[in-house]
Amino acid sequence: MALNISIAAEPIFKLGNFNITNSVFTTFFVSLFLILIALAFYQTKKEQYPKGRSLQNIIEMLMEMLYGFYTSIVGKKTARLLFPMLTTLFFFIVISNWSGLLPGVGSIGLWEEHHGTTVLVPFFRAPTADLNTTLALALITMTFVQIQGFSAHSLGYLKKFFNFKNPILTFVGLLEIISELVKIISFAFRLFGNIFAGEVLLAVMAFLIPVIASIPFLGLEIFVGVIQALVFVMLTLVFTAGAREAHH
Repeated sequence: MALNISIAAEPIFKLGNFNITNSVFTTFFVSLFLILIALAFYQTKKEQYPKGRSLQNIIEMLMEMLYGFYTSIVGKKTARLLFPMLTTLFFFIVISNWSGLLPGVGSIGLWEEHHGTTVLVPFFRAPTADLNTTLALALITMTFVQIQGFSAHSLGYLKKFFNFKNPILTFVGLLEIISELVKIISFAFRLFGNIFAGEVLLAVMAFLIPVIASIPFLGLEIFVGVIQALVFVMLTLVFTAGAREAHH
């Protein structure tokens, strides 16, 4: 038996003609967890005197902190407009990052033969440790940025990319198109690289010295999971605010 580190998410079962990978399987539980938390929060908000206010207080505190963070960057008007999308992204990315630190994630699965070596194919894998997931998040985010640009400037937003008044503006527009495409790649690989590297580090340390050696790195990865979500959201906020501003 050997330590198995796979960059690609491993298929664990089929649903019709589609392979369901361990990262997609984990994404389902992450989404379900967030939906249940949202429903529980909604229920306590409906009650005039909720019995247990701890969940409500924690969520409201987090919401106020995030709103204050957004406001400090782009102001109240833009922050209020972008708050639902950005906060949804933040919580999904944080929980996805942290899901890879739960006991059993990456260590519970089936032993299979691969090229003559017995390796473990885990049932669960952090969604953000799969490049497909981070690329999907990047595409959704940059699509949202472009929609906000069109919402603010209508078809005039296209002048940012296509302006043929003179060769310089034409060249600048080409650079803007390349920049938007590079942002997708940057979003996807930054998040994937940090989370995947952290999981590899934990796996190697646990393989060499079980339990003891992994404990300090768990605390580090909890911190990294929050920071990476904040960086993703902050960049989305800045790019969206830039798309909504007037272009000269």
